[in-house]
Amino acid sequence: MINATLSIFKSRHLGFLRSEIGRLLMASTCFSCVLLLLRIIHTGKPMFLWLVWNLFLAYVPYLLSSWLTLRQPTRWRLLILSAIWLLFIPNSFYILTDLFHLIDCRSPRVPAWFDLSLIFSFAWNGLLLGVLSVRQMEKLVQGVTGAWWGRFFVYPVMALNALGVYAGRYLRLNSWDILTNPFQLTLDMSRLIIHPFQSLQAWGMIACYTILLSFIYQMLKKLSHALT
Repeated sequence: MINATLSIFKSRHLGFLRSEIGRLLMASTCFSCVLLLLRIIHTGKPMFLWLVWNLFLAYVPYLLSSWLTLRQPTRWRLLILSAIWLLFIPNSFYILTDLFHLIDCRSPRVPAWFDLSLIFSFAWNGLLLGVLSVRQMEKLVQGVTGAWWGRFFVYPVMALNALGVYAGRYLRLNSWDILTNPFQLTLDMSRLIIHPFQSLQAWGMIACYTILLSFIYQMLKKLSHALT
């Protein structure tokens, strides 16, 4: 996957900065990082530094789906790399929950509006990366299965994203736990499925985020057509 990611930057056809959206995303990412750097310099504390890592994880599925779009792989390769993509795509939407830290990480030396701009800018970039990546994968699936089946691709993916957001925020699980800590991952997911009535708040969040992310995705997709 690392070679696939690097090949995007080297490609003559789809270099990351060759597209307008790629340049805008990079400029927006740099803006977010500048805000973070200014806050660290002003306070002398590395608060919110984890936002950079979270945004990096949001870039991983976007770079992977961009590579798949460029290479147009065989069905088997598409299947394998899509499974890897599914493990990482929740990271793009997970960063939205970093807005929680507006409450517990406030500093009297920093205006509330600045922290809101800082965290929201990272969350916005992660959200856009997620939407763009899902759209790229949706097109790939439609190319393989046909347009009719491809329309239903988004909704189970958004449900998995919502599940991943919950697992990351409240169970403190990561994408790589499927390899490094599969027992705990299986145990936690089994509890949710086997005892749903004991986890009503969890399922409520998952259902809410599934619907919310689906609306965000569909509206941004339609908005792109309406603005052209």
